[in-house]
Amino acid sequence: MLRISKLTDYGTVVLACLASPPGRRHTATAVATRTRLGLPTVSKLLKSFHHAGLVTSVRGAHGGYELARPAHEISAASIIDAIEGPVAITECSSDHSACDLENVCSTGGSWQRINEAIRRSLDGISLAQLSGQEAVAQWRPELGGAFGRVPSTRAGERN
Repeated sequence: MLRISKLTDYGTVVLACLASPPGRRHTATAVATRTRLGLPTVSKLLKSFHHAGLVTSVRGAHGGYELARPAHEISAASIIDAIEGPVAITECSSDHSACDLENVCSTGGSWQRINEAIRRSLDGISLAQLSGQEAVAQWRPELGGAFGRVPSTRAGERN
């Protein structure tokens, strides 16, 4: 079964918390309280996200964490990469394959194409979509500015 880890799932919750409201700093303690996740888990995730360039941090009395860029510019793929490393559903799909059978395997190319399709799909889903912000902005246009850019759609098209 293809599945993200619980830590990555929690990481998405943490980033969604930072995204609402946008442009505001949140302490690790405040994020832990708001998300009901343990402070050690939140701190570990924020450190990983900071290292990956997804969040910025400021020290001091008015410090905290905030998204490094708008939620619509952070992809699900970048969230997974920050916690788990690049998506690779098989050994030969990874950047550093160590499969002994790679030279004689007849299925590796197919798995690599599947991996690329999954990666493209994850790149096409933003934190704003994951957290429901785009839906809010589309149904409540007066809030649209609070969540960053919402892609426009023509009649009959879906995001």
